[in-house]
Amino acid sequence: MDKLGSSIYRNRKWVLLIWIAVILFFGLFALKLPTVLSGNGFEYKGEYNQTRKILEKDFGHPKSSIILVFEREKTIKDKEFHQFIQNTFSRLSNFDSARDITSPFDRDGMIKDNYAYGLLTFEKKAENLGEEIAKLKRILKNQHGLKVTMTGEPIIVQDLNVASQEDLRKAEMIGLPIALVVLIFAFGGLVAAALPIVIGVVSILITMGTVYFFSYQFDLTIFILNIVPMIGLALSIDFALLFINRYKEELQTKSIQKAIEVTVRTAGRSIIFSGLCVFIGLSGLWFIKIDIFQNVALGGMLVVLISAFSALTFLPALLSLLGKSINKFSVLRVTEMENSIWYRFAKMVMNHPIIMVVLSLTILLAGLAPVKQLVLAIPGTDSLPADYPSRLALETFQKQFIASEKRDEKKVTIVLKTNGPVTKRNNFKKISTIIRSIEKDKLINTVYSPYSATGIRDEEKLYQFFQHGDTAQLAPLKEYFIRNNEILLEVYLNTEEHSAKARDWVKDWSQRKLGVQAFFGGPIKFEQEIFAEIYQKAPYGLLLIVLSTIVILMTAFRSILIPLKAILMNVLSLSCTFGIVVWIFQQGHFGMRPVDIALILPVFVFTLVFGLSMDYEVFLISRIQEFHLQTGDNTLATISGLTFTSKIITSAAAIMIVVTGAFAFTGVMPVKQLGVGIAIAIFIDATIIRMVLVPALMKLLGDWNWWFFGHHLKRQQNRSKKPAS
Repeated sequence: MDKLGSSIYRNRKWVLLIWIAVILFFGLFALKLPTVLSGNGFEYKGEYNQTRKILEKDFGHPKSSIILVFEREKTIKDKEFHQFIQNTFSRLSNFDSARDITSPFDRDGMIKDNYAYGLLTFEKKAENLGEEIAKLKRILKNQHGLKVTMTGEPIIVQDLNVASQEDLRKAEMIGLPIALVVLIFAFGGLVAAALPIVIGVVSILITMGTVYFFSYQFDLTIFILNIVPMIGLALSIDFALLFINRYKEELQTKSIQKAIEVTVRTAGRSIIFSGLCVFIGLSGLWFIKIDIFQNVALGGMLVVLISAFSALTFLPALLSLLGKSINKFSVLRVTEMENSIWYRFAKMVMNHPIIMVVLSLTILLAGLAPVKQLVLAIPGTDSLPADYPSRLALETFQKQFIASEKRDEKKVTIVLKTNGPVTKRNNFKKISTIIRSIEKDKLINTVYSPYSATGIRDEEKLYQFFQHGDTAQLAPLKEYFIRNNEILLEVYLNTEEHSAKARDWVKDWSQRKLGVQAFFGGPIKFEQEIFAEIYQKAPYGLLLIVLSTIVILMTAFRSILIPLKAILMNVLSLSCTFGIVVWIFQQGHFGMRPVDIALILPVFVFTLVFGLSMDYEVFLISRIQEFHLQTGDNTLATISGLTFTSKIITSAAAIMIVVTGAFAFTGVMPVKQLGVGIAIAIFIDATIIRMVLVPALMKLLGDWNWWFFGHHLKRQQNRSKKPAS
């Protein structure tokens, strides 16, 4: 690391020129990134997708559809309302991008009181209808007292993209100015305060430009617009804070070159180890074969690498050029360490370690209590802000035209495939037996099948009807339900939305031997597969994170107890975080409308914060280890380490809380929950855990902290017992 520091110092201008070229190149592609993002990221190659393809190929179901919801004010007459609808569909007659266009006058039940709806179906996936939606926006016109609104999956997908970009801008407008203020308080000067922001923006820009090139191999979700800046800005500012603080400290007694070399060797080592912890934390998401998790793993791991690399090369090059000008434009006086509040606080914690441990554990366990009520759900339409027209229109459509027991959220689609034609007697008998069994299930509300469609309940009579019935009557039935050796069933459950019972039902029936091939689809099957994939694969990722973190911290600190304590305290603080998130969002406190917790939240917060919080662990313990090597005194080393790092840890935490917490003021619910969850987790970790619990346990365990397979960490030779400033 010494060679790296001296090399960067000598070639500082070349290093900066190379970085400027890299920034310009990737910055161009970063601007294009929003154009290649689509969907909410919950794509999984399972039975649900297989069933959907069968329905599209064999039963002619469209790949996507747009609903046109018509509304009128009460003062508008029927004739005027109907004319408005007819005029709208007349203008749509030249819209040839849709496969089918269905007017409210084409079917019964599509006009009801002050509302009506039409349907446009497409042979493209929802995320690929950007041009078609733009055309429709130009065609559809409102009139006084009359309104038509587009909704459905394609519109929701596009609106989520728009909302995510708006949320990012809003979060940046809130987070960056406050982060700058925190940095000014941390460093006392404008130049030093501005550098971490520069490093953060550069890291995000290059990461987003790099992610653009992965769009050729991956389906990228729109949430990547929020995730990369959220992680990148917080992490790169953390790294820069640590680096600049150590540089300013070394600059007091050393030349610029020597200060750069020492800073790269000491702070650089901490950045490498902490970045490695975050990188491995995010890599655990690769085990989950769902697009959004893979996207976050990709974007997060890239931004960690780029943030660490920029902190180790771009930042020292800038500092080498600035030299002692880093202290220019000071606006606040920085307190000497020995007289600071952090020194007094550190001594207080060390003087009362048992009280501090008991108090900390009491607070953490109290926060943990609500976690047992946690209810997880896959983000849907309710992810959009409540005032978005597409969400309001969908809610109106469902309320006016879809009975609550016939909502898609309660629907399971089943395709049964027989050996030979379905109407063959033996196959018909098998199908009838399956239908009867499903209908008898206590969780079933309705089974939509040839039996329910014809009203014939007797198996033999229905069989004869299909063999010898009137062709005009049979045609629509066969068109909807039967394709040679396949038959379609639509099952509605009488469970709550996002119910574990519903997921268990579809899982159980998917695994049964029915005597024919069965393919299960619909929203409940989709949820069941997503939950199953996460529950099955997440433990592997968590195991990788835990074991890797233990090995990394053991290697870094030559200790058994330090990594084990770090793991246990992280788990405790994260559990407390989940409890508080449940209390805020699910139980509806602080003015929040009660809403289920996004399924992504526990996995993301664990993997992100588990790694990010290791920043603080590495920052703190690295400095304690330095002092312990110099003095051999565990208590003195802990006090000194806490004194010298507390300001940086709290400043870094404050910035991370501001950057991620700013998403609390945004509209996309999963992002709002994620931002709040990360902010709470960081707050708990940086205050209760790192500032109180870690030093208190360091005091209680004494030299056992440094025990490593029969050996203790020894004081370095030829060093003063007094810690260096």
